[in-house]
Amino acid sequence: MKETMYRLCIELTNGRWSSYLIKKFAYSRWSRYIIPSFAKVYKINIDEMEKQLHEYRSLHEFFIRKLKVNCRKVDAETREIISPVDAVIEDIGQVRTDRSILVKGKSYSIHEMLGDEKTVDKYVGGTYLIFYLSPSHYHRIHCPATGLVKKRWTLGSKSYPVNKYGLKWGDSTLSKNYRSITEIQTEEGSSICMVKVGAMFINSIVLSHKKDRLVQGEEMAYFSFGSTVVLLFEKNTFIEKDFISIPYPVKIGEVIGEIRELDASKAQ
Repeated sequence: MKETMYRLCIELTNGRWSSYLIKKFAYSRWSRYIIPSFAKVYKINIDEMEKQLHEYRSLHEFFIRKLKVNCRKVDAETREIISPVDAVIEDIGQVRTDRSILVKGKSYSIHEMLGDEKTVDKYVGGTYLIFYLSPSHYHRIHCPATGLVKKRWTLGSKSYPVNKYGLKWGDSTLSKNYRSITEIQTEEGSSICMVKVGAMFINSIVLSHKKDRLVQGEEMAYFSFGSTVVLLFEKNTFIEKDFISIPYPVKIGEVIGEIRELDASKAQ
């Protein structure tokens, strides 16, 4: 019953016009008046921000704010993978043989999530990590490892909530929401698939880096609303950090694991 009511409420509020009106307000100059209360309610660290509160001309501009230089430091060694976002790691696990992942007790199809047969197959048996960004988080996405972009593509149209209730009761949000996907080949030769999942209402993921070469820690994209990032690693290529417990809060630059040393034939 709870799941049915949740989906009904979301469907009624996530229509074309409701999303349009919310987006229009967030981009308007009138929205700047709620920035101070927004920052207070979500306990945003204003000391990290590139600008002062009064300098942001709209709620949207504040939401996609940049941080001060060197506010997030990358101190990773060779083969180490960093968190691409400020977020909470909601789940870690193994991609099952039926091409699905289990998040908050709910099964999600990575075949549906990625929409590409060949891409899906290489991640079966591999590791997945789910990063949830709340409205309080910095919403720019950075590169988890140095490497080359193998492929970029987008899928989906509408977006529904991706918080813990959305993951538990939503209708396959990670697999069906609007998503921007980047597959990266690391310097060690293995592949990482980064799925940037759009969230409710303001369905926007903006790519700020479109070159083929990526450097660990540099900005790749940003969300225009709270959302989720899914990282997929190939089988036997990733060793995750020994996290104390899940959910686990992380910041950009923090080491989340490392790539196994691959043999020469795999790296080629």
